[in-house]
Amino acid sequence: MSDIKQQIFQELSALDDAVAKLRSVAINAGKQTDLEVAILTEQVRTLRERNATATEMIDKSISILKNLK
Repeated sequence: MSDIKQQIFQELSALDDAVAKLRSVAINAGKQTDLEVAILTEQVRTLRERNATATEMIDKSISILKNLK
């Protein structure tokens, strides 16, 4: 009977360890996702700024070309 109890406690301990590892993986995955979102947000902001600058340059170029006609 004590062997069965010991085995149950060992299995519960192993299960507890597995749960702790899964929690750690879930937390790290959440942090990774937050980091990825932050990086993508920054990239989108940068691309929008570049797009605005390019649009201004194109508008200036068109204006100059119209004046040259």
